[in-house]
Amino acid sequence: MRLLWRRHLSNNGGISMERFAASWSGGKDSALAFYRARLAGLEVSRLLTIFDDQGLTRSHRIPRLIIKKQAEAIGLPFVEGVASWETYEDEFKRILGELRKEGFTGCVFGDIDLPEHLAWCQRVCSEVGLSAVHPLWGERQEDLVEEFVRLGFQAVIVVVRLEKLGVEFLGRVLDESLLQEFKDMEISPGGELGEYHTLVVAGPVFQNPVIDDYSSLSALRRIVHQGYGFLDLASLNLR
Repeated sequence: MRLLWRRHLSNNGGISMERFAASWSGGKDSALAFYRARLAGLEVSRLLTIFDDQGLTRSHRIPRLIIKKQAEAIGLPFVEGVASWETYEDEFKRILGELRKEGFTGCVFGDIDLPEHLAWCQRVCSEVGLSAVHPLWGERQEDLVEEFVRLGFQAVIVVVRLEKLGVEFLGRVLDESLLQEFKDMEISPGGELGEYHTLVVAGPVFQNPVIDDYSSLSALRRIVHQGYGFLDLASLNLR
C-alpha cells in the first residue's frame, strides 16, 4: 500500500498539494480506501460514480439517489457518468479528463488484490495524466474487512453471487458474527471475487447516517438475475 502512494508525500514527510477524486461504488472497499486516503492527509474532494442506463451502479446495483445521499452525508459533491460495460472505460476517462481540467491530480481506488483491476486503474489514469492511488492494495482481505467493522462502519449485504451465498444473506449487516459465518463457509471474507457486495450506510466518513433505519433493507424485494441475487434498492422510499 505504501509503495502505491508514497510518491504523493512531500520530501519533508507532509502531503503535497495535490487534489484527488475517489472512485465510489457505495460499498465497503471504496469507503475504506476513501477513509484511509483522507486519514493520510490526501485532499480527496470529489466522488466519482458510473451508473448504467437504469441509474444503478454496475456491480453493487445501488441507485443514484442513495449514492447522492452518501455524498451528502460525507459533505462532498459527486460527479457521475452513464455507461454500458462496453462504453465504461471511455466514460470513465472522459470524467477523469474533466477532473484534470479542474486541477485534480489523481484518483483513489479501493482495489485490493486483483492485478487486472490495478493495471486498468493505473492505465486509464495515466492516459489522461492523472495518478492512481490504491490505499488498500496488497493487504489481506480478512484484515481489511475486520478493520472496516472495527472502525465503526455499518454496511449491508445488497448483492450475492448465488453459487457462493444464498439470498437469505441479502440485508444482513456486515459484522463480526457474519464474518465468522463466511470463514466457516470458506467464503472470501472481503468478497473480492464477487461473492457479495455491500452498501455502506453509516461510519466515520459520514456526518450522519445515509439511511436512518437500515434494518428495513432486509424487507426489500429480492431479485434473482443471471446467477446473482440483489436487493431492490430502487424501491426504497427515501426522502
